[in-house]
Amino acid sequence: MTTGEFDLIARIRARAGTRGDVVLGIGDDAALLAVPADRQLVVTTDTLNHGVHFPEDASPADIGWKSLAVNLSDLAAMGAQPAWCTLSLSLPQSDPAWIDGFLDGFLALAGRHGIALVGGDTTRGPLSISVTAMGLVEAGRALRRDGARVGDDVWVTGTPGDAAAALALLDTQPTHALRARLDRPMPRIEAGHALAGIAHAAVDVSDGLLADLGHICTRSGVGAQVELAQLPASEALQGAVDAEARVAFQATGGDDYELCFTAPGTARERIAALADALDLRFTRIGRIVAGEGVQAIAAHGATWQPPRHGYDHFSTP
Repeated sequence: MTTGEFDLIARIRARAGTRGDVVLGIGDDAALLAVPADRQLVVTTDTLNHGVHFPEDASPADIGWKSLAVNLSDLAAMGAQPAWCTLSLSLPQSDPAWIDGFLDGFLALAGRHGIALVGGDTTRGPLSISVTAMGLVEAGRALRRDGARVGDDVWVTGTPGDAAAALALLDTQPTHALRARLDRPMPRIEAGHALAGIAHAAVDVSDGLLADLGHICTRSGVGAQVELAQLPASEALQGAVDAEARVAFQATGGDDYELCFTAPGTARERIAALADALDLRFTRIGRIVAGEGVQAIAAHGATWQPPRHGYDHFSTP
């Protein structure tokens, strides 16, 4: 069964939620949104393409969830609260059942974080999903990549490496726990918002921990040292691969959408209290130093050379 473009739009509109600050949502040439006078608008866009960003067997609901999650992760890294989003879909054919499944995942995550779908576009072509997410942050309190200072601790939330391992083991040793991290990442919205005023700099881990920490270093004009022995590993990852592979996934694997951030040593107790309050793991993995680039230090003290530095759309096979 297929339907026309405007039938698909009506199907999406019927299920999209709203908020009091949406003056005009889906159905016009553009949305009208009310931005509070004491807030700054945070805007991010991500595109997910078939054959690049999700496995062939990914369900429509998982694709819907992830397409929003990767954008919410960017808002989390800025310390912003989600508010609104738009959705542009390129589909090979009009498929109401696929759309309904996609919306099941997309709107389930949207509902968790109170973000309203306010517009977008549909077109025919190879499967591609582009989401623009907008959030709000108190003026002057946004987390940025350019605020790291020499002497800061380097932290990471959760357990990086799970999603990359799931992808690598997809056909040989699938594990439910790892696959869930790949298909349905959890954007750390609450952590990011709470870290505003505590952290000096932050980034979400999408292309690999070392690579994304490198973005902080570049923007802040500093270097970083990461102690590989301190990288947190989930039980699922420890049980799935050997120590060498585990470190590679933790340090260079992408798609986890955890937060990597820097903070002064005086903030350690506050971060520990935050971890307890959110029931989320926060691990201190290194320090910010003078210089440039990220140095990964193995357990025996030698510099570790990663098999790759992180994901790059135009150079990573």
